[in-house]
Amino acid sequence: MAIRIKRAYERPAKSDGVRILVDRVWPRGRSKEELRLDRWEKEIAPSTALRKWFAHDPAKWAAFKRKYRAELKGSPVLAELRALSRARTVTLVYGAKDEEHNQAVALKEFLR
Repeated sequence: MAIRIKRAYERPAKSDGVRILVDRVWPRGRSKEELRLDRWEKEIAPSTALRKWFAHDPAKWAAFKRKYRAELKGSPVLAELRALSRARTVTLVYGAKDEEHNQAVALKEFLR
């Protein structure tokens, strides 16, 4: 299973494989051409309420992951991403500044 994560503000690379944006909102200041995405999976992003509650506060990280996992439970997109990552490299693209506490990090963990 080859799953990578990358900020939307980093340069895309051929080694990224399938690039999937996992944010509910489009990254500021980035164009479609700059991101070179294969898909945008808004449905797999945390709900707006959860995202606002979390606010990338490291003290809320464990609770965020629990709540986010509950939101994802039974998601057909989650199963689809697991299958895709078995066949190809998948890069989860996110816009958050915090590289350790964001939905892409949590999602990568859930997919494994």
